[in-house]
Amino acid sequence: MFSVKMSESRLLRDVFTAISTLIDEATFSISQEGIGLRAMDPSRVAMVDFFMQNSAFDEYNSEGDMKICLNMSELLKLLKRAGKDETVELSLDEKTGQFRIIIKGRYTRSFNMPTLETSEEEIPTPNIAFNAKVTLTTDGLRRALDDVALVSDHVRIETDGERLLMSAKGDVMGANIVIEKGSDALLSMDVKESSRATFSLSYLTEIVKAAGATSDVVTIEFSTDMPIRLDFKQQYEGKLAYYLAPRIEVE
Repeated sequence: MFSVKMSESRLLRDVFTAISTLIDEATFSISQEGIGLRAMDPSRVAMVDFFMQNSAFDEYNSEGDMKICLNMSELLKLLKRAGKDETVELSLDEKTGQFRIIIKGRYTRSFNMPTLETSEEEIPTPNIAFNAKVTLTTDGLRRALDDVALVSDHVRIETDGERLLMSAKGDVMGANIVIEKGSDALLSMDVKESSRATFSLSYLTEIVKAAGATSDVVTIEFSTDMPIRLDFKQQYEGKLAYYLAPRIEVE
């Protein structure tokens, strides 16, 4: 048995939208503690690590552990029908295997969608020693990425402990974005050693744009030529984090 109820339909929609940035068919792990997902995108360049504590819901019922796989685009079509003052109920009909979405507001709408074959792959949390940890406003990071996207399709991110630098060089133009300590966009910085790495802008901008709808604050962690971790602070008990592999530059 699995059923949940949430009056903040926009939160649910925004979180699932953020997940769908990387994952088309999402296998959620359901437990008495909450709903989680750890999955890689089809190209295996990026990973999303998500967990929503049962306390985030108005009502939460789960008997035992289970997995449910859903087509995210089809699910979001239905969730987007819920207004901000409407309640969403999600449940699994174990007899039919159908996933049920009920939206209650001025009137009640109910939808059924099929579940998919669940993924059996267990993806561990990456074991990475990060040397740089920088907390920013999500809007500040998004604007910086939008700026460098004007000249290139990848960005170099580096820090010396005093500032965060984002740079890019295209065929015609170049860009350098400097976010100094003490600026409104940079909330905190903890750097063990100077670090730098280059990443795909298409992935970064999509992640920050989508996950930014769920959070005003993001913490990025990286080391030289290692994956970057983006942790978006959530208003509920849980997490929404992403890992993105670096683009190895040839000197």
